[in-house]
Amino acid sequence: MVFAEVWSTISTVIEHVVDKIESWPLIIFVVGVSIACTFALGFVQFRYFKRSCVVALTPQGGAGAGQITPLQAFLNSLSAGLGNGSLAGVATAIYAGGPGTVFWMVVIGLLLMAPRFAEVYLAVYKKTLRGQHFGGPIVYITNMFGNVAAWIYALSAFLFACIVSCALQSNSIALSLHQGWQVPPIFVAVGFLLFTLYVLFGGAARILRVSDMLTPLKVILFFISASIVLVYHMANLADAMRLIVVSALTPQAIAGGALGFSVQQAMRFGIFRSIFASEAGLGTSSILFGATNGERPVEDGFMGMLSVFMSTIVCFLVGLCIVASGAWNSGFTSTELTSVAFQTTFGHFGSWIVTALSITFGMGVLVTYAFIARQIWLFISAGKHIWLFNLIYCIVAFGGALVKPDLLFHIGGIINGCMLVLNLSAVMLLLPVVRKALQEYAHK
Repeated sequence: MVFAEVWSTISTVIEHVVDKIESWPLIIFVVGVSIACTFALGFVQFRYFKRSCVVALTPQGGAGAGQITPLQAFLNSLSAGLGNGSLAGVATAIYAGGPGTVFWMVVIGLLLMAPRFAEVYLAVYKKTLRGQHFGGPIVYITNMFGNVAAWIYALSAFLFACIVSCALQSNSIALSLHQGWQVPPIFVAVGFLLFTLYVLFGGAARILRVSDMLTPLKVILFFISASIVLVYHMANLADAMRLIVVSALTPQAIAGGALGFSVQQAMRFGIFRSIFASEAGLGTSSILFGATNGERPVEDGFMGMLSVFMSTIVCFLVGLCIVASGAWNSGFTSTELTSVAFQTTFGHFGSWIVTALSITFGMGVLVTYAFIARQIWLFISAGKHIWLFNLIYCIVAFGGALVKPDLLFHIGGIINGCMLVLNLSAVMLLLPVVRKALQEYAHK
């Protein structure tokens, strides 16, 4: 009884801290940095969008020892941005902030492409640390703010990889299987334990091989199923788009069942869910590109920002399916709300599809972050005790399926805030370096 009371108090305190962190000062900071990057880099996300597609479709450069190819970095960056933060997170945002959240997800997603370009460029350009090939925010944060700040970022990023991108993904899948199919969470936990043991103890090569297989699968499955839902509700698309825009920009509350959604709610939930889904600004994708050969930092930056665009499109399509189907006002939330939207087209089979999407999305993120967390561990442990990291990650994957998700979300919010401030502060200070490199690239 005493333990329960203490645990409840801790949860309440953490929730209060998260509410303070995920508030307007952080929103203004992230949006301000995104706008500054957009202007300083000459609207790079629009001017070089076509080029980013060409580079992604015709990647060049191989991988040396202990490195990955730019294509693998791009695919894993895309995989990291296509998790249950898109399926469940978008639905949760719409439930809490109304249809207008979809509009703000798209706006901030497009703006975040510029800082993603900058952070990936810096990760590849400044990639020598301790005489090793290692790139990412840890490198340029060390250069700008010193070792203490770099260690704070490294520990935060490692916790993010374990708690948000491993435990929460396994939790979302366990919740989806339990709600839809009454599968006991312990079965899911054991399944994830065996899966992660197989993947991680095969080394980096096996992690990348599994991720390379999962990414195309989940992208194809999502776009086919979402397209069918939207075609089925084609007559409602114009009204759905109108509702999304009006809800996003109308100062007074928009009625939604027993609730009302203000423009402030729509902005707050839309912006934070977009960051949570795409992970732009956190610096995690730049860790992936920092593991490449470093021969083309500008073009790697183009590929990095393209992955943010694709993540934004997925969030938009999930939101449009929910609004156009009329499910947004049904009172459901999280993955269940997405299932209700798909059921309007596929019937009971819709929940099968969403469950399959939840599993592939979650497994893809879990595997991708196994590589990201492994890279961070190499920094923290100076390249030692990889077996210990493997065990930690496997235990987290097992335990994540069994715990309540609320506390994980709250802890993730605190970690997000720390990573955003450190990473984007360094990016802002190094923006002249990125601007100069982009200008030189344009003159070639």
